[in-house]
Amino acid sequence: MASDTATDVFEEHRPVLTGVAYRMLGRAADAEDVVQDAWLRWTAQERDDVAEPRGYLVRITTRLAIDRLRQIRARGEAYIGPWLPEPIATDFGSTVPDTAEQAVLAESVSLAVLVVLESLSPLERAVFVLREAFGFPYGEIATTLERSEAAVRQLAGRARRHVEERKPRYDVDPGERRDLTQRFLTAAAGGDLDALLDLLAPDVRMISDSGGKAKAPVRILEGADKVGRFLFAVAKQPIPAADFTFPEINGAPGLVVFSAGKPDTVFQLEIRGGRIQCIHLMRNPDKLGALPTL
Repeated sequence: MASDTATDVFEEHRPVLTGVAYRMLGRAADAEDVVQDAWLRWTAQERDDVAEPRGYLVRITTRLAIDRLRQIRARGEAYIGPWLPEPIATDFGSTVPDTAEQAVLAESVSLAVLVVLESLSPLERAVFVLREAFGFPYGEIATTLERSEAAVRQLAGRARRHVEERKPRYDVDPGERRDLTQRFLTAAAGGDLDALLDLLAPDVRMISDSGGKAKAPVRILEGADKVGRFLFAVAKQPIPAADFTFPEINGAPGLVVFSAGKPDTVFQLEIRGGRIQCIHLMRNPDKLGALPTL
């Protein structure tokens, strides 16, 4: 490692550190802060004594993320309406050549899984992220968390069961999701209520996150008629200099609505049986800053 600068080594591992921090926190800005804190600690460290920089940096980042998560929960800040993770643009294809590994990374950053992870304890969440998303050995996780390997295995089993029991069972074919997302936009933007209702499952749910800072339902809407008519009414309201893109959001196809070049609204659809089962609608402007502008 002597031939590499501190910056070179850190930048090599930054994608993993950011991935760990984001999955731990579900907040891109907080994840960036944690990674920056890890960088400061790395530069202050006698690095010649570090045999495995990746493990050392992941250990620092995980501990900082646990502390940050505990601080967030201790503050007990009231949030207006449903809470959803901060959406991020993802594209694992260029950096993860193995299809199976790509699928694991995509699922671990999905909105549905991140919502379930919010209900885990900080330690359970850390074990789940390190083990299920990044495949770290139990012994290494035990060192990171300063727990016995037996305790880590227990935490891992409990977290895995919790996630499996609570995460929704939706189809995950990207092509089908992308096609339905485009048809969803066409029907909504075109004011075609019948076409929109045809796309919705009878028991469809719409979960909207605005944080009280943008117009959106503060309760979960349920049922095709209620959800469809709400979207139909919204589509009638003009958006200044509107534009649309279909990027990959949190590992799956999404729809971003732009106003004057800045992200205004993010939709992501969950599909089952060829119909839209759940709509995630994100409008909190504080959570759209990690998305690229036009």
